Amino acid sequence: MVGFEDPSVVEDFARAQTQNPMPRKVQDGRLVYQSHNDFGPLKSSYVLPKIADFGLAQYGKNELQRHPIQPDHYRAPEVILGAGWTYSADVWNLGVLIWNLLEKRDLFREIHSNQGKYNGQAHIAEMIALLGPPPKELVDREKEGLSWKFRPEVENFEGKPCRSASEFYGGPFFDSEGEFMHKDLIPDAFNMGVSVLSLERKDKEEFLKFVQKMLQWLPEKRKSAKDLLEDPWLCPDSM
Repeated sequence: MVGFEDPSVVEDFARAQTQNPMPRKVQDGRLVYQSHNDFGPLKSSYVLPKIADFGLAQYGKNELQRHPIQPDHYRAPEVILGAGWTYSADVWNLGVLIWNLLEKRDLFREIHSNQGKYNGQAHIAEMIALLGPPPKELVDREKEGLSWKFRPEVENFEGKPCRSASEFYGGPFFDSEGEFMHKDLIPDAFNMGVSVLSLERKDKEEFLKFVQKMLQWLPEKRKSAKDLLEDPWLCPDSM
């Protein structure tokens, strides 16, 4: 998170609204404004970053965990499926974050309902559109995870007490034959290479290789943080 540089940013925004108001609606007698996060270019190159999402941080443990973690757009597939997660979930998180920062838009976009509630089914559907169907090993792990229960129960996004990750995220997601149960939610397949617009030629090629080392269905297939630090995209001199 980065705070406003000075009060003039808000003043400029308020002034602009009097000339060109943003979309709004009336709901239950209240004005509801469209979410807005673009306040124009920085007035100065000197800003103080702030570390955010401490409320979602977790203590690291070697054994597999299954309780809910991670911000919505960055959530790893094994977390949603209740297949068990460990440090490699952070590598997935990083892959999505780097893509979003570079492209200035979300890699996974339609993962919330019209009411703004997170939809795990839609999220897995978008992953399938990007990566293809998950391997059998991961689907089998989802089935195994169905017997793992939260103690105590955990409230989901709608305030409903849930006893498992499957209940929490809207699973199960795959049937007994390993088929995704919500195929109507799968968008048209999209190629990550085509969607990257901010890089060209060799830079783009190396970036895609870098991100693909993180965005893997199976956690054990993702590169470690140590390996990623030595990647050619981060260390072009090593190419």
